[in-house]
Amino acid sequence: MPSMKVTRSYRMLFHPDERGKMQSKQVDKTYFIFLEKDEPVMKTLTAFCSKNGIQNGEISGIGAVKNIEVGVFDPGSKSYIHKKFDKTHELISCMGNITLKDGEPFIHAHITFGDHDMNVKGGHVFEMTVAVVGEFYIRKFDGSIHRELDEDVGLAVCCIEE
Repeated sequence: MPSMKVTRSYRMLFHPDERGKMQSKQVDKTYFIFLEKDEPVMKTLTAFCSKNGIQNGEISGIGAVKNIEVGVFDPGSKSYIHKKFDKTHELISCMGNITLKDGEPFIHAHITFGDHDMNVKGGHVFEMTVAVVGEFYIRKFDGSIHRELDEDVGLAVCCIEE
């Protein structure tokens, strides 16, 4: 059987000048988003939400990422404990929600990610960069959910309007 060269995407084959740009496809209220190598995930997805009028929704994704900045919230100090992982990790799961914070789309997401020794870590994701590919779904919700600071908790929490 002859060998066949596999390309990552139609765009990379026919439009190499557009490499590194997100691709997306919408079906009803769901978007499939493909992020390419070296794209900042949270920044790109937040901009996508702004551009497409997505104020509320859910997000999920998988892929391979690097430069991962995650945190765990410490209720005692009302602040996040930050950790950074520079090397490439498998993005096992990314899940979260989209709400409005200060009038702009805000993605609150948690991730689990694993290294080459199969060690798994996770937490609240602040940012990560695509190392190989990033495949995400965003499902848009109708309604109005926003975040406001809860002084007792120390976080901007969801406020659901009826």
